[in-house]
Amino acid sequence: MKFTVFGSRGFIGSHLVRTLNARGIECVTPDRGEIPNELGHAVWAIGLTADFRQRPIDTVRAHVAAVLDVLERGRFDSFLYLSSTRVYAGAPAGVEETTFNVDPMNGSDLYNLSKLMGESVCHAAGRANVRVARLSNVFGADFDSSNFLSSIIRDAVETQEVVFSTAAGSAKDYVSIDDVTATLIDLAINGRHVVYNIASGENTTNGDVAHALQELTGCRIRFADNVKTVVFPPISIARLQQEFEFKPVRLLDALPALVQSFGSVSTK
Repeated sequence: MKFTVFGSRGFIGSHLVRTLNARGIECVTPDRGEIPNELGHAVWAIGLTADFRQRPIDTVRAHVAAVLDVLERGRFDSFLYLSSTRVYAGAPAGVEETTFNVDPMNGSDLYNLSKLMGESVCHAAGRANVRVARLSNVFGADFDSSNFLSSIIRDAVETQEVVFSTAAGSAKDYVSIDDVTATLIDLAINGRHVVYNIASGENTTNGDVAHALQELTGCRIRFADNVKTVVFPPISIARLQQEFEFKPVRLLDALPALVQSFGSVSTK
């Protein structure tokens, strides 16, 4: 068995490679633009996240254009495209069969549009064993990341003060990198559906995270003035639970070890 991980230098891709290596599974990590002759189970982990507004062309290239050659001429046993549960923003619930509303005039929708276009190309390519995994907000020891959770943990540990730019009632779903990598392998080899959510299945509020960080680090918590309450729809993981008995770890249960890992790095 062989895996090919496109985007192996990113947070998710690099952790997936480590998991595959730990299991003794052959893993190929192509350079940018390279398509090996035989891909085995291919995983498309190339993408942008927090900086998509500053890099719109790169975002569309990573999520859509770059994947076309692999879908067109790559020889693979399966192909797994990593999308995002962010595409459910504005929907009543995050279920795989959702029909989406997006606005091409809204710059914030560029990310969702590009991911949905990438998904659409995967579905329309006419290739067997092509699947989509919509990932929730992935957390782990991502020390260099500028994403929300990594940033506030870093602030709690290093500066002892965390300022939230959205209200205490704001809430979204978080899923651990270990749960993600194990599930990606399962989906690539044995997935029976074409689209899966990978999430915890429950939202965690800013208030809950703030309280936990304060107890763990003694940091000061402040919410900026006139901030918005942003609540993402709950993400269904029923498909994963039924097919793979998926039991994800909760963010609040994982937070102590995560804070400790950030603290260990900050003291070096």
